[in-house]
Amino acid sequence: MRIRIGTRGSALALWQADHVAARLRDAHPGLEVERIIFTTRGDHILDRPLAEIGGKGLFTKELEVALDEGGIDLAVHSLKDMPVALPPGLTLGAIPVRADVRDCLVVRAGESPDDAQTIGTASLRRTCLARRRWPKAEVTSIRGNVPTRVGRVHDEGDRRMDLVILAAAGLARLEILKQRDDIELYPLNPETWVPAVGQGALAVECREGDARVRELLAPLHHADTAACVTAERAFLRAVEGDCRVPVGAYATFDRGTLRLRAAIGHPETGGLVETVKLGTDAETLGLEAAEAVLAAGGRELLASLRA
Repeated sequence: MRIRIGTRGSALALWQADHVAARLRDAHPGLEVERIIFTTRGDHILDRPLAEIGGKGLFTKELEVALDEGGIDLAVHSLKDMPVALPPGLTLGAIPVRADVRDCLVVRAGESPDDAQTIGTASLRRTCLARRRWPKAEVTSIRGNVPTRVGRVHDEGDRRMDLVILAAAGLARLEILKQRDDIELYPLNPETWVPAVGQGALAVECREGDARVRELLAPLHHADTAACVTAERAFLRAVEGDCRVPVGAYATFDRGTLRLRAAIGHPETGGLVETVKLGTDAETLGLEAAEAVLAAGGRELLASLRA
């Protein structure tokens, strides 16, 4: 039996695809797994922020076209890169157990993040939160793969940043600290620094009607993680969030109860509207959190961003 996995070609994307492939082989001994690498439009355009060139779908479209046309059997994504609406006929066949959900500060070894004057990030959410924490610092949009962005703290001239903000999960998956001893990492508390929707989670996308692949993926699915990210994505959908709006959400699941912290912010002012909600149904919880945030000033904040 053979299955074809589609993935982007970055080191992190390849790690994620290989991780899913290993899990599939463990669950189905004798399964032959082929990895097929794609370059997406988001990989080509690195000199502009995502908000200016089309948003999250830039990292998924080419893989989804191949999936729809039968060129691959499944695609592996970082869930935070996926739009909330999938193309017709495609579905999330598995959401494996989530890794570290936190953001992480990267600084030069021996230096303190508290002293940062120049900060690099590819995210409007992180830009908003950084401006709240470092109101006098210069926050710059930077693009590139994880090692490239980590390296910005040691670049020369205008490219050099005092601090770069990345997802802790990607840094851990690539074992960045084993490769370099000239940086230090400072993970951030998700209760005070709300992560991106779906951060730390993988998404395995497949054709909705492909019963064979969905059956193969079933052992990889983690129901608690799926419930958490469903609540987060329901919030994102309800506030009509995209790469042009700083949106964060972080759900946990404990003994049948979901807890969702969710926020929307302003990237220029650092203004933030947050809420925390409890519930048992993921979709309903996301909608309730969205209603609370919008009623507490989020509606006006969004209107100012979209004006």
